[in-house]
Amino acid sequence: MRLVTYSWLAVVLAVACAAIGWLGLAGWMAAAVLLASVAMHVAGNAIGTRLREETDRDRVRRHDTFHQPPLPVSAPTPLERRTSLGWLVPISAGIGAACGGAAGTLALVWLAGSSPAGALLGGGSSAVMGGLLGFLGASFVEILRTSLRASLAAERATLPPADGTAAMPNRQT
Repeated sequence: MRLVTYSWLAVVLAVACAAIGWLGLAGWMAAAVLLASVAMHVAGNAIGTRLREETDRDRVRRHDTFHQPPLPVSAPTPLERRTSLGWLVPISAGIGAACGGAAGTLALVWLAGSSPAGALLGGGSSAVMGGLLGFLGASFVEILRTSLRASLAAERATLPPADGTAAMPNRQT
């Protein structure tokens, strides 16, 4: 390795040691988690690269070429198109933010005896969390509703008509 790489490694190690000394046990745990995640990332990339190279070598050795017939192009489904989620999502996010902010502020004032500044800050944080939960819930409901509507429409398109006209052969007398 070059001297510059060793210098950067020394700087990173010094900063890590300073953070560990400042944070104590939590710093050691954070450093261990960070080191483990970097090691797993590097190991995953190495394993994936090795597997891809072995697969390519095996295909060349066997002179195996995979020819997939072209798939028919279908019209995009409603979930494949980029469309708005509708008015349900922003309304639900707003309601969630209002409820979360009110609940957080009141809980901090009544249960914790917080100062007004702390209650406002905590209420703001609670409003953000409530808005996020409202957004996630409404998005889930809207996507579920869209996918069910699309699947029911596709099922109706494949079923024969209910009056039985398609089931009877066309006889000419």
